[in-house]
Amino acid sequence: MFDVVIIGAGPTGASAALFTAKAGKKTLVIDNDKSVTKRAWIENHYGVEEITGPDLIEIGKKQATKFGAEIVPATVSTITKTDNGFKVETDQSEYEAKHVIVATGMSVDLAEKVGLQTKPGTEPRIKTILDVDHAGKTNIAGIWAAGTVAGVSMHTIITAGDGAKVAINVISELNGERYVDHDILKS
Repeated sequence: MFDVVIIGAGPTGASAALFTAKAGKKTLVIDNDKSVTKRAWIENHYGVEEITGPDLIEIGKKQATKFGAEIVPATVSTITKTDNGFKVETDQSEYEAKHVIVATGMSVDLAEKVGLQTKPGTEPRIKTILDVDHAGKTNIAGIWAAGTVAGVSMHTIITAGDGAKVAINVISELNGERYVDHDILKS
């Protein structure tokens, strides 16, 4: 049983995994390797002079695994509610999780299949997004959404920040109190 299963390892999903794993939550990221960021050249990501999308994704995955997140290559086929949370089925295996974060970028196919409510998108080329509240909660308790699929701008810095925000909200719910993660310089 994972505390959190994150679907997607682009900037949103890897950022969420970084926070959940660093907080000590058993984290699994399922990634189908189809992130649009893999085609990007990025010069507008704060703190990074310039980077390729593939390099940004690989660094994000390394950061998440540094703290214990597991990343598996697979495509999620369905998510079903169980007595203890959710069963996440892929083309390779199945996993159990207390919470699920959908970070599927421009794709809402899986979300629609499992009954998550959608609404029209506001970003160019994004026709449909998930209907989430300010915390990232969907209409199914325990399933959250972050990043482009949740209606935020496609810019990597914004989707990464939204992944972190939603992860902090999931961690807070798991802990029963507001979670804060602030590192300080070591002297």
